[in-house]
Amino acid sequence: MTAVLPEARPIGTAGESYAVTLRAVSKRYGAGPLGLALDRIDLAIPAGQFLCLVGASGCGKSTLLNLVSGLDTPSAGEIGVTSRPTLMFQEHALLPWLSAVDNVALPMRLAGLPKPERQEKAAEYLRSVHLGDVLHKRPHELSGGMRQRVAIARTLATESKVLLMDEPFGALDAMTRDLLHDELESLWQARGLTILFVTHNVREAVRLGDRVVLLSSRPGRVVADFPVGLPRPRSFSDPDVTAASGEITAALRKEVARHAQH
Repeated sequence: MTAVLPEARPIGTAGESYAVTLRAVSKRYGAGPLGLALDRIDLAIPAGQFLCLVGASGCGKSTLLNLVSGLDTPSAGEIGVTSRPTLMFQEHALLPWLSAVDNVALPMRLAGLPKPERQEKAAEYLRSVHLGDVLHKRPHELSGGMRQRVAIARTLATESKVLLMDEPFGALDAMTRDLLHDELESLWQARGLTILFVTHNVREAVRLGDRVVLLSSRPGRVVADFPVGLPRPRSFSDPDVTAASGEITAALRKEVARHAQH
């Protein structure tokens, strides 16, 4: 699913060299310790960076994306975004009665773009994810991986420079996921996008990210920030990817164990 709220307005102003900034951001849903989801998050994402966010279940990763997107507002702190972001969820949420090209054209239709122009642009976005031959097929005629490619193309059709991705490949098989990693990386580099990518898979985070940020268990706090200086392209089988994944996984396990003791 891709979400863009025309009425969403970021709080504060991102710094000149940053696409996204969070300053002392907290989110509370109720009273008491369990009501605090995020606690004083400080995070700055340079324009063009691919940042991956990892942490135990319930640590507030999705909450953080909702705050940055404008779907929710922080209880405290400030968020700055240089352009309206687009949020993509794990579930593609394509409209079943629309063809692939019409699903991709939907954001442009909502923006009032004339039909011939939006159809042409939607076809171009589908070709960018290697789906130029399925323009008029409906979602039920496509594989899971192809439907997710259509969702990525629809995300690109918003023409946002900041993409927020909430485990977009979590439901896919390993081979399809690996292929989509390659395609997403190519699109990110070619279009100069800034991506904030949430995943439970540490190896996926190292495979894709320039940085991997680890959140603590609830309430979510930034407990570690790992730069990933490995050359691209990368693969899951690279020894350096395995080694970096092991280091981050050890930190994650330590954090989960610490939380279990309280």
